[in-house]
Amino acid sequence: MTNTTFSTPRDLLRYAITRFNSARLFFGHGSAEAFDEAAYLILHTLKLPLDRLDPFLDAKLLPEEVIQVMEVIERRVTERVPAAYITREAWLGEYHFYVDERVLVPRSFIAELIPQTFSPWVQDPENVENVLELCTGSGCLAIMMADAFPNAVVDAVDISKDALAVAEHNIREYKLEGRVNPIESDLYTNVPFKKYDLIVTNPPYVNSVSMGKLPPEYLREPQIALAGGEDGMDLVRKIVEGAAERLTPEGILVVEIGNERDYAEAAFGHLGLTWLSTSAGDDAVFLLTAEQLQSQ
Repeated sequence: MTNTTFSTPRDLLRYAITRFNSARLFFGHGSAEAFDEAAYLILHTLKLPLDRLDPFLDAKLLPEEVIQVMEVIERRVTERVPAAYITREAWLGEYHFYVDERVLVPRSFIAELIPQTFSPWVQDPENVENVLELCTGSGCLAIMMADAFPNAVVDAVDISKDALAVAEHNIREYKLEGRVNPIESDLYTNVPFKKYDLIVTNPPYVNSVSMGKLPPEYLREPQIALAGGEDGMDLVRKIVEGAAERLTPEGILVVEIGNERDYAEAAFGHLGLTWLSTSAGDDAVFLLTAEQLQSQ
């Protein structure tokens, strides 16, 4: 491809959108559509502000810059790799995290609830002293919770050493060593026994039928972080079962289960699940109190 064919970001944007739509790419890792993803990849590759496309649309690019962007576009199409793995970054709200193929691309709906500090179930964020996040992955939610609960220590648990290496990188970036503690553990197994005011988890919950239908982009992610067994609830059952003895009397458990509300209701509906509102509706995240969990 020569520089006479493409010379501006506008040219590349048009080409990328056509390529992405023709290839029927899946956009589930931060972008909603081909335009958003193309704009993000172009701006990131050219090291331009991610929130300002218009001023640069007709800027003349150097031949090597065109080549760099074209390589990124082709990799996204031919390898079906999520954009975050290409750019090595992901955003949750105002938060920016390093990510690579060792972790899921961050996209948790719990991130929308953390700035609200799970009110009204948590009445005073400053009184929260201990938080446990199971299946932390890149550590994004743990870091956000350390911000939201200024006096809390957050134990960030994952079974994967590789994932925890990414989490440690992000913890260092946010200068939260000592407040966010990465712990290698199969759920509660190696977690120090203490009472937590809050247990939060976005665990593997995709049921076996849905796993067989995942788009190629999802297959690029660690499958251990997605697969939740026949009904998607294998790990969720263990998390719910073990939460009662780990929570303070006023503590709460918050669990993300994506599209699996029916399976979650079948497994835990007798406990009286509270469904929290997110941009996905009222079906993706449930809450249980310590009192409810004691009735298991």
